[in-house]
Amino acid sequence: MSNIKNAIDALKKGKIVLLYDSDDREGETDMVIASEFITPETIREMRKNAGGLICTCIHPDFCDKLGIPFMVDILDIAAEKYPVLKELYPNDIPYDEKSTFALYANHRMTFTGITDNDRAFTIKKLTDLCSSERFSDFGKEFRCPGHVALLRATKGLVTKRQGHTEMTVALAEMAGLTPITTICEMMGDNGKALSKDLVKKYSEENNFVTINGKELIDYYINEFLKQ
Repeated sequence: MSNIKNAIDALKKGKIVLLYDSDDREGETDMVIASEFITPETIREMRKNAGGLICTCIHPDFCDKLGIPFMVDILDIAAEKYPVLKELYPNDIPYDEKSTFALYANHRMTFTGITDNDRAFTIKKLTDLCSSERFSDFGKEFRCPGHVALLRATKGLVTKRQGHTEMTVALAEMAGLTPITTICEMMGDNGKALSKDLVKKYSEENNFVTINGKELIDYYINEFLKQ
């Protein structure tokens, strides 16, 4: 079985997969799980053993139906009233042209929104809302700002942008799951991203499948899209 098929199989079983993008991009490995399987234990695993920002990546079709814009689009409009927002525009990202950050949200039935229980609840409820196509209930059930970073995947996914956002949503799509994922960068104790050697050691100790961006993108374009 190919490494990508192993990753798809693991994702279907609700397991965490480790995804390294590339040496030419962020050079970071993210923990990835299909959001329909998120639990407080998953958030704890990401918080304690990854340590980066926990984000939820959403398919662009869902974002359109929910009405979720890119954050940069919000800044563009709001800058008319608050000019400093124009100065803050992220036009100098060293590894990409456009950020996929959208909103930060909490489910309205959470308390502070930051605990493992609250974040898992927000992510699970958002995934349930999308999978049941109750898009018009988004504003009734969620408030903003909150403690879950929502990322809007680019239309065309990895054919247009090759970030963790698009790659993980493509992975969920290939697995036949609701195309919403939750990710977190793995950080080292030296102030940098966790090295590939330490990621390999961690994945072997915990029996996690590890894949890289090139093999995922190649499989998505040359196998999945041609089916």
